[in-house]
Amino acid sequence: MLTDKKLLITGVISRDSIAWEAARRAQEAGAEIVLTGFGRARRLTERAAKTLPEIPDVLELDVNKPDDLQAVAGELRERWGRVDGVLHAIAHAPEDALGGQFLTTPPQSAITAFETSAFSLKALAAALADLYPDGASVVGMDFDASVAWPVYDWMGVAKAALEATSRYLARDLGPRGVRVNLVAAGPLGTLAAQGIPGFDDLAEMWRRQAPIGWDGEDAGPVADAILFLLSDMARGITGEIVHVDGGFHAMGTPLVVEHALADATA
Repeated sequence: MLTDKKLLITGVISRDSIAWEAARRAQEAGAEIVLTGFGRARRLTERAAKTLPEIPDVLELDVNKPDDLQAVAGELRERWGRVDGVLHAIAHAPEDALGGQFLTTPPQSAITAFETSAFSLKALAAALADLYPDGASVVGMDFDASVAWPVYDWMGVAKAALEATSRYLARDLGPRGVRVNLVAAGPLGTLAAQGIPGFDDLAEMWRRQAPIGWDGEDAGPVADAILFLLSDMARGITGEIVHVDGGFHAMGTPLVVEHALADATA
């Protein structure tokens, strides 16, 4: 599916990361990959990289630092001369921007959530703009922002901004033959997710309501969707949000309520 593709993959922290599973499957599908990490967390990325089928290089990249973005673009230009695909799996919100503190979150914390989780998609995609061949693909990781979720607060707002950002990028990069799409995944037990207060309660909603079920420990279905969007099989798709959540997003009344009503009327 990805033979000879050159991919930049961000967001690998551990083997539990969605990006790690995407990286593993991308290598198995024939891609050559490079990972990114920064600061002290880069050591975690390098450790996780050693567990992949082929050990990729890890480049220093803080997406909020223009110098890092330029350095990565320069390294990939020298290494490959092109970038066929990018996975943006980066998000962060300060502790006081989550967990039911929406009304009291200070402006700087909300700005940090926006800059790191949404604006960074534009920053990364634009930094590599001169390296995309016709048919390149940018894929970002999303969490459905069409509604307000418990505990998600300013990260939810940032994800709404991410969705808008992807559409504008699809508009502006489309004439260059570059596709931009998001994968809205259901809750998975990643290291990052476990840092969200009340995450387990949120995940329980999926276990109860997803019509085809949802395994919060299996990143495989999400990784497969990422690979599809990075591949030429998705060459006609851009500006899209692909939900990989067991169908949860399409349900109105929770199934547990429907079942209770059915029992009451039986």
